[in-house]
Amino acid sequence: MRSALEFAASAIVMFLVTIGPLETAAIFGVLTTGARRPARRRLAIQAVAIAGAVLVVFAIGGTKFLGLLQVSMPAFEVAAGILLLLQSIELIFAHPSGLSALTAGEEREAERSDEIAVFPLAIPLIAGPASITAVMLLMGQADADPARVAVLFLSLLLALALTYAVLILVEPLGRVLGVTGTNVIARISGILLAALAVQFIFDGLRESHLLR
Repeated sequence: MRSALEFAASAIVMFLVTIGPLETAAIFGVLTTGARRPARRRLAIQAVAIAGAVLVVFAIGGTKFLGLLQVSMPAFEVAAGILLLLQSIELIFAHPSGLSALTAGEEREAERSDEIAVFPLAIPLIAGPASITAVMLLMGQADADPARVAVLFLSLLLALALTYAVLILVEPLGRVLGVTGTNVIARISGILLAALAVQFIFDGLRESHLLR
């Protein structure tokens, strides 16, 4: 079993990569063009708070829901690993799809919406399929250990706080990083996520005893 420090490092990387603060900020900047700074701050706080609440709900009740469906944790680890591996491929090749970005129809609906904090910012950009899968997977690996559960929620809080900071600083960050800098960070994140995803698949196969 991994140490608490290793679990913390894995959780922080997992949340940062699956939430994708830079990718979310890019869409946030487009949707809030022309908005005043107080309005942007309000939208950013609301989006992060709503997404955080959604992720906490899935962290607390996700494994119980899997139990009701009679889905074992090893099976979920393998499925989650595959899903996160697909997410990492999108990041590496800088080709987002419906898994980590908005579809054309969702973009049109978001542009018409008067309140973008819930959709598309909180859901599905911050609390999307990948981040929900990650929080459920990490909670299952915490195995009801109070120290690991605390580390998980602290890691989630750190990732959400960083996401809020990036949303607020979207304009200066955009000028500094540019498209190339953002893509470089995304590709590095994708490589890290791919390694974590494959490890989750290995863990699930080992715990299932299918290869014994």
